[in-house]
Amino acid sequence: MQRSRSEAHSQEKLRRKKRLKRRIIVNFTLLGVIIILLGVWLAVSNSDKLSEWFDIFGDGSNGQEQAGKPSTDENTPGNVILPSEEPDNSNENGVNALPEDDAEVIDSEPAASDDDKISLSFVGDLLVAEYVSAITEREGYDYLYKEALLYLSEPDLTAGNLEFPITKRGTPVVGTPYVYKGSPDVLPSMYNAGFDVMSLANNHALDQGVEGMLDTMSYLDEAGISHMGAGSNDTEAFAPVIKEVRGIKVAYIGLSRVVPFPSWKADKYNAGLAESYDTTRANAAIAKAKEQADIVVVMVHWGKERVDKLEPYQTDFGKQYIDAGADLVIGSHPHVLQGFEMYKGKWIAYSLGNFIFTSYPKETAGETGVLDALCTKSGDCELTFHPMFTVNAQPTPLEGDAAKTLLDRLSSISFGVRLEADGRLVSD
Repeated sequence: MQRSRSEAHSQEKLRRKKRLKRRIIVNFTLLGVIIILLGVWLAVSNSDKLSEWFDIFGDGSNGQEQAGKPSTDENTPGNVILPSEEPDNSNENGVNALPEDDAEVIDSEPAASDDDKISLSFVGDLLVAEYVSAITEREGYDYLYKEALLYLSEPDLTAGNLEFPITKRGTPVVGTPYVYKGSPDVLPSMYNAGFDVMSLANNHALDQGVEGMLDTMSYLDEAGISHMGAGSNDTEAFAPVIKEVRGIKVAYIGLSRVVPFPSWKADKYNAGLAESYDTTRANAAIAKAKEQADIVVVMVHWGKERVDKLEPYQTDFGKQYIDAGADLVIGSHPHVLQGFEMYKGKWIAYSLGNFIFTSYPKETAGETGVLDALCTKSGDCELTFHPMFTVNAQPTPLEGDAAKTLLDRLSSISFGVRLEADGRLVSD
């Protein structure tokens, strides 16, 4: 069931793009016709031969030929014939027909080459609880993604970190300061917004015990959203999700360097998380995924909360993941944005901060955004960060000076990387 709904989701995103392209083509065509007709009208209006124009194209008030007017009789040598300037798009009933929005459009797509590119997008932590819940009760869950919708739905694949269990059961864990639980009702809005993949490798996945974690996986399957980073054993937890777009395979691996209890670590006989305190198992999983896919994305939960300064192991681990075969390393957990780095031509985003989060956003905790990666089959990616700030639980795009301020700050905390005014990441 997961495969079919996930494939349907990808096809729906593709259909949205095709519908948008068709509408743009039709609108520009109509605009061009209007401009041409307006130009002709203005030219004729200013001509001394205005009456001759009407004589040629008008049918006359009494049906008789006027002096000096060429005959419009089809057998008369002076007959004026205007060639058709547009193809006939009419159907068998004589009515102009455009493709229906939902009509199936068959494209012949060649096998992917290194010149082909796919768009991958990423956000930080998603946690729909507390003050956010009060807003969704009033506005509905879809409200959360309204301002950022195009950034989420238009890319080929969109991924985030789901930092709370989705379950109606479970036993709350004891011994941690924050324990969360979410309703399955939150998932359809995530699917509709465009999310394809969620990492479960984080320090809240087992807030409601193993039962809650397994329920989360089942509900995500039902919603058509793929997941990784947790499982009924270590083999399942470290296994990648592999998505294919236009012949390019992308493997997503979820890892966590933040695991509250040793019992939460998945092993041969224990359900839990794919942990990365020791990188041996993680690096082996990455190398194996690289044999199965063209592009490998590692989504890792790490670092220190509420600070944009990195822990020393983050730079070490990020580079190890790339050495093992990762093409992109995407971090979460600090709840604030951290910087970017390029290593051996591959990108590390140390933290994408909060996207939808339970605590009221203040200062850097409210800074967020969507990271776009335009990648070739060979794993070379161009990154663009779209800066946003959370307003009333909605990630809202920034413009002008506000956008520049955030992009400049990200440049200042990055490593040999600057962000241009349009959000593009450039390695110095």
